[in-house]
Formats: sequence, structure tokens, C-alpha cells
Amino acid sequence: MTDPNARRALMGKEDQDWSELHGLIDTLPADRVEEPGYFAEGWSAKDLIAHIGSWLAEAGVVLEQIRAGTYRSDEIDIDEMNARFYAALHDVPFPVVKAQAITARSQMLRAWARLPEDAEEAERWISKSGPEHYEEHLPRLREWVAEIAGQT
Repeated sequence: MTDPNARRALMGKEDQDWSELHGLIDTLPADRVEEPGYFAEGWSAKDLIAHIGSWLAEAGVVLEQIRAGTYRSDEIDIDEMNARFYAALHDVPFPVVKAQAITARSQMLRAWARLPEDAEEAERWISKSGPEHYEEHLPRLREWVAEIAGQT
């Protein structure tokens, strides 16, 4: 059985990192959110939000599968999924991408709340798609926001 304190800590960390991520994005001038440069491959801050939102949506689907008893922990091809998410959302305007990410997170959190506290696989998905994922991208986002602020 999962420790309820650990679950609360994970919830707190997810919320804290999500808030920082969006706080940073929200400081960018509107005309710079879609500017390539956040990531070496040409990603913009908008592409980052699309990427994170896509993984949050995937986590929400998995949590619903866990609740329904249909989840199978098959190996997934992360690089292939990242490429698919990028291709699907790269040309979508920022307001739509942002709304998608916010909605995906809300659905993921609702699905998580409906699960019993001993759903360890669910917490692994929350952690991987939430706090661990945010923390993977936050250092570069902080740098990118500072770079843009230095140019304005």
C-alpha cells in the first residue's frame, strides 16, 4: 500500500512544478512563445507545452485504464511518441496548445483522484509525466526565459 503522505507530497510537487512551468511561460512576450530556440532541435516554448500536455494526456488515459483494470504495462517507444506529439501539435497555435495542456492535466488529476491510494503504477505515471518530466525541462526553460528577457 502506498503511503498517503507520499501521495500528498507527490501532489504538492506536481502542483508546484506545474505552477513554475506556466509562470515562466507566461513571462514570455506573446510574440516570442512560438520562437524556436528553447531546444536545440528547434523547439519553441509552445512546443514544450505541447510536449508536456501530450504526456499528461497519455498519463490520464493510462490512469483510466488502471481504474478499469485494462492497463498493460507494455514497453512504449518514447522517442516515437515524442515525434508523433510534435508532428501533431507543432503547427497548432499557442492558445490552443496551452488549453490542451491545462485540460490534459485536469483530466489526469481527476483520474488520479478516482484511484485507490494503493495504485502504485498510477503514481509512477504521475511522477514520470508530471514532476519528473517538468524538472527535466525546467532548467532549460529558466535559461530560455532569461535569454529572451536579456534581448528585450
